[in-house]
Amino acid sequence: MGNILVAGANGTTGKKVVHLLKASQYFNPVAMVRKKEQMAQFENDGIDTVLGDLEEDLSHTVKNIDKVIFAAGSGGKKVVAVDQEGAKSLMDVSKKANVKRFVMLSSMGADNPEAAEDLKEYLQAKHNADEYLKKSDLKYMIVRPGSLTNENGTGTISLKKHFEEQGSISRDDVAQTLVHALHEDAGTNETFEILEGETLIGKALDSVS
Repeated sequence: MGNILVAGANGTTGKKVVHLLKASQYFNPVAMVRKKEQMAQFENDGIDTVLGDLEEDLSHTVKNIDKVIFAAGSGGKKVVAVDQEGAKSLMDVSKKANVKRFVMLSSMGADNPEAAEDLKEYLQAKHNADEYLKKSDLKYMIVRPGSLTNENGTGTISLKKHFEEQGSISRDDVAQTLVHALHEDAGTNETFEILEGETLIGKALDSVS
């Protein structure tokens, strides 16, 4: 079983990712949280945890880690410090630790933040982190969903390199896509956007590479 570090494990999408990994036969999640009091909820479920602050040294968080899912976010409070520089710091230590794959939860609009009417600073931070990942020599997958909803997941999505239209997708289906993107047969070094749709997630990812 591969050990998967989930950065942002305490977030709404991050928690879904952790529990999907826990239920998987392939992966063992390691929930990375910022505060000690956030650890118990995972440990009570038998899930490994590690304390890690994206604004501080992260080298200890990637010990014995095979792959990383970055699902962390500052909620708009510290987009440069967390969404951009924190992500870059985790990439740096992941590279040193020979992590095999880095799956980035990005956002639609991160390819062209200048065109955004709002969230421009956030999308610029995501853009900068994505570009850093592409040049990092890590094997990566960059997943850019539309607006996130709390609707029940369908297990199906629509996937393209780039959508002209805006749209939304459930956090459930985003979490499933991130977990699917850990598999080598989902493609490598790819960037794509996802919205709600009719194609099974595994099948949609087969079309990426």
